[in-house]
Amino acid sequence: MTTLLSKAPKHRARFHTLTVTDVERLTDDAVALTFSIPDDLIEEYAFQPGQHLTLRAKINGEDVRRSYSISRSAGYVSSNKKMRVATARVANGVMSNWINDTVAAGDQLEVMTPAGSFICPTDTTRAKHHLAIVGGSGITPVMSLLATALEDEPQSQATLLYGNRRTSTIMFLEELADLKNEYPTRFHLINVLEDEAPDVELFNGRLDKERLTTILDDIVGIESVDEWYMCGPLPMVEGAQALLNERGVDPHIIHHELFHVDNQPPTGVVEKVVVDDAAPPAAVVTVNLDGRTTIVKMPTKAETILAATLRARPDAPFSCAGGVCGTCRARVIEGEVAMDRNWALEPDEVAAGVILACQAHPVTDTVVLDYD
Repeated sequence: MTTLLSKAPKHRARFHTLTVTDVERLTDDAVALTFSIPDDLIEEYAFQPGQHLTLRAKINGEDVRRSYSISRSAGYVSSNKKMRVATARVANGVMSNWINDTVAAGDQLEVMTPAGSFICPTDTTRAKHHLAIVGGSGITPVMSLLATALEDEPQSQATLLYGNRRTSTIMFLEELADLKNEYPTRFHLINVLEDEAPDVELFNGRLDKERLTTILDDIVGIESVDEWYMCGPLPMVEGAQALLNERGVDPHIIHHELFHVDNQPPTGVVEKVVVDDAAPPAAVVTVNLDGRTTIVKMPTKAETILAATLRARPDAPFSCAGGVCGTCRARVIEGEVAMDRNWALEPDEVAAGVILACQAHPVTDTVVLDYD
């Protein structure tokens, strides 16, 4: 039997105005926001552990969207009427820094309903070993996933390899301690710190491929793990993924999500293209969105489908615009597209025709997409 925290909504994610009821300081550079969910929206904000919310705000006159994971742990259980997300300050981060510096209880923000495929249904009949490799703010969705697994699967255990700069930058430090106290024999926490020297030299440095190899071989045992979770910066995730690939780990039990992708344009920015209405289109994309069909004429196939769609349908969903969050996913019904990059879709989703509109370009002259 599989159990989920709640039943996921059947419709596509959309924005609603929610009120911030609490701002919790997690570290000097990280906060958690709690939103109140009105009674008439409770069903729409039903979520699965590991999913995220996209926040939208006008910051310095710019329409900014960013995705933040829903936070749930043994010490903080999201009720149907409350939902919490967390964000850490990042260099040049427009919304993360604005939230840390500005947002207060009583403020209202545009919040998209839950989305994301960084999930893993629990099975109450099995004794599994869940292992997470996490860096920094990547702890937010993983806390939800591990806490839910420990709660729903009484025979299972969980191991968390958590990389940070120093103890003072560890998000949810008290809640991790609560989780350890509640499941002392089933939850194992290994903190790896870059700027502090723990008693064990192995735990001083970065969670790179070499260090992970030693930890997994000497302490954990790769063959003992039934479900893998990776969340954090791109180099860490790539190193962990490469190690597991080399060891022949089944890709179907590897779940990953990125928070930052290096050497990319600013997230949340969609390129602008000057359109000559008199010129014949290079491609025509038919979009089914919220039950309405819209024909989008693209002046060039070099443009992304998302950028072209937003001219005709500004309500088209997107957040990071960098191929990471998965908010702009849609299914190809007819035609063929090519994606620049994909950090959000699983291989079986791609095989089923699901694409990221922010990274997709038409290959054929006509394409039919279904967002619904």
